[in-house]
Amino acid sequence: MFEQKLYRSDMIRCTLCAAAPCSAACGKIDCAALLRSIWFADEKAAASRFPAVNPCIGCPAPCEKACVRPGEVPIASLMTRLHDEVQPELEVPVPEDEHRLRTEMCGVPLENPFLLSSSVVASNYDMCSRAFEAGWGGVAFKTICSFEIHEASPRYSAISGSSGTIIGFKNIEQLSDHSVAKNMEIFRALKAKYPTKFILASIMGQYDDEWEELARCCEDNGADAIELNFSCPNMAEGGLGSDIGQVPALVERFTAAARHGTKLPILAKLTPNVAVMSPAAEAALYGGADGIAAINTIKSIVGVNPHTYVSSPAVHGMSAVGGYSGCAVRPIALRFLAELGQNPKLKGMHLSGMGGIETWQDALEFILLGAGTVQVTTAVMQFGYRIIDDLKAGLNLYLTEKNFESLSEARGLGLESVSETTDVLERDTVVYPHFFRERCIGCGRCSISCADGGHQAIRMGKDGKPVLDAARCVGCHLCILVCPQRAIRPSRIRRDKKQLHRMADGSEPGESALC
Repeated sequence: MFEQKLYRSDMIRCTLCAAAPCSAACGKIDCAALLRSIWFADEKAAASRFPAVNPCIGCPAPCEKACVRPGEVPIASLMTRLHDEVQPELEVPVPEDEHRLRTEMCGVPLENPFLLSSSVVASNYDMCSRAFEAGWGGVAFKTICSFEIHEASPRYSAISGSSGTIIGFKNIEQLSDHSVAKNMEIFRALKAKYPTKFILASIMGQYDDEWEELARCCEDNGADAIELNFSCPNMAEGGLGSDIGQVPALVERFTAAARHGTKLPILAKLTPNVAVMSPAAEAALYGGADGIAAINTIKSIVGVNPHTYVSSPAVHGMSAVGGYSGCAVRPIALRFLAELGQNPKLKGMHLSGMGGIETWQDALEFILLGAGTVQVTTAVMQFGYRIIDDLKAGLNLYLTEKNFESLSEARGLGLESVSETTDVLERDTVVYPHFFRERCIGCGRCSISCADGGHQAIRMGKDGKPVLDAARCVGCHLCILVCPQRAIRPSRIRRDKKQLHRMADGSEPGESALC
């Protein structure tokens, strides 16, 4: 049901242009929007929008000639594959409305679970307004404080993959540099124009009375809920942000202080710079919090220059530990979210998950591990508010395919399968890889990885295609992960301690079965 046929790697040279010339050159279909859907794992929704009669047949592909990288993005081929491979396998009609995406945070309704997380992407009226117009359900406004903020320049750096796309992102940015009064003015204006949109007011105080007063002020000026920033790793002064989040007693104390100032729902945004998050989460609960937001960025050092010896971003010859985000942190975020979701003491608390979300599938992972809402920053910084289209469309179609009438039916379904230790895992069988020879290009990457990083179970045959030695294979699946053609998949052939057998018919595997 959920196998993708088109991948980001199929169009890796696409730049996802702001005003894409490919669509303008075509005039028949919106190539750019369809390519963007493929990029963000929303190929099924893209196929549903594609015409029943393929307009690319016989077309000289002016879209590819108009591309800012002419000839480097196989637009016509991708469009044809949408029509020929994906469209015929659509199982249900794409839903006409988004009622399945409606949710709530601590009793406050949201149009959908997608929020901008507290950061630069939600830091003024214009940005929040454009996000609301684009379709985001709400914003966690950039953290409001009473003290002055002086930012450094530059303040971003990143680690990129071989394709040039950002894998991990570092920032040394701090909090809102607007005054409290200015931010309250923004809240009032946003609520006046967008009364159904959700405003999560992130705050940070230095003392008990500041936490209390900021919470009260945000409630008085239109916020729907309060998020307590116990997690920013970039504060210039000690005793703030993640310094608080690492001390449960302080989390409880300042949560209680904020609770004195408001009747609105309160979420504690916790730091991942700890071994376990439950002590701080439980402390927030005892202090009066209604939910937990996790994770904020992870303390990091990125890119040490081999000539200046200064890490990035370098600010006049110096750098600092900063917050790491992006796709690279998602597995860590999911691990913490599962910990919170499995903690019986936190049952009933709202979990708002974040950390490396780019696609609807990323968001779904958080939901399956207990999140009721999800928050996004780094992907928006790279690709813009427009990603909400595919976030909503992909998740909406998934819920429809699963016959779920609401998001709540999916929430937490993945928690039962997660264990903190590996001692629960079955260890008596081996799941063999299966080689799809028609997709294989004979590059030999599988044999190299197996020889130098596995169990020497793959050799290249006379035809230049891989052959598996079943007696040596331990089913680690390294070959599946490294194959650039996605020509290797898990098979139904398994081995137990005493015999080789095929689940389907009991026959022993040989070259024909595995390759």
